[in-house]
Amino acid sequence: MSSAELRQLQVRVQQELKKRESQDLAKAREEIQAIARSVGLSVQELLGSGVSVRAKSGPVAPRYRNPADASQQWTGRGRQPQWVKEWVDAGKNLDALKI
Repeated sequence: MSSAELRQLQVRVQQELKKRESQDLAKAREEIQAIARSVGLSVQELLGSGVSVRAKSGPVAPRYRNPADASQQWTGRGRQPQWVKEWVDAGKNLDALKI
């Protein structure tokens, strides 16, 4: 195959992968809805109240704030910032930093 033919093949493969991923996602949603219906629940009830049907990505609201510098905030996810680590290492309660 020539370079041009390989590039065309690559484009077709990427398009087919995208199409199949979309089909797989639609099939998974249908299966989840069928399971929920079979037990008489909504999808939200089946998955639990804290889980949305369609995952949303985006910023998470901060849950903790540094009392010495209000511009320093932390969501409570991932690694603790240094100011949080120092606070906890000093024997102080993390709940005191809650917003």
